[in-house]
Amino acid sequence: MRDNRCGMRAVVQRVSEASVEVDGRIIGAVGAGLLILLGVAVEDGTEQADALARKVSRLRIFEGEDGRFDRSVRDVGGGVLVVSQFTLLADAAKGNRPSFTNAAPPEHAELLYERFGEMLAAEGVVVARGVFGARMRVALVNDGPVTIILDAQRPGGNR
Repeated sequence: MRDNRCGMRAVVQRVSEASVEVDGRIIGAVGAGLLILLGVAVEDGTEQADALARKVSRLRIFEGEDGRFDRSVRDVGGGVLVVSQFTLLADAAKGNRPSFTNAAPPEHAELLYERFGEMLAAEGVVVARGVFGARMRVALVNDGPVTIILDAQRPGGNR
């Protein structure tokens, strides 16, 4: 039987550019780099945020001179736009209305969202952010397209 609960989830998109707008004003933008949609689960802690930030900063999804994926966002000097998105933790296994019981409560999720961004910056990446909990409009030009979904290890190590 599949366990529908998951840990922190990041949808990582390689972009030529991306921006996030709140109330008609652009509040975060990057050129070439990554757009990360981040969902925080109820059981997540700083360990998951830190590990996922390290993974993202080192994820080799940019082409080198030979055309192979062998460069990270750090290697190419790209920026990262991080946008909080609790709907990534939706469970639609039963019925047609998704359940969000696995999503962390806002006060917990916001702390880990901020921690994730801080850890990316500590890894040497320029980080822009959306506004946690705000209604946002996200624009991007997907490069490739390249989209990778990463799930953090849950406490207890069972994945």
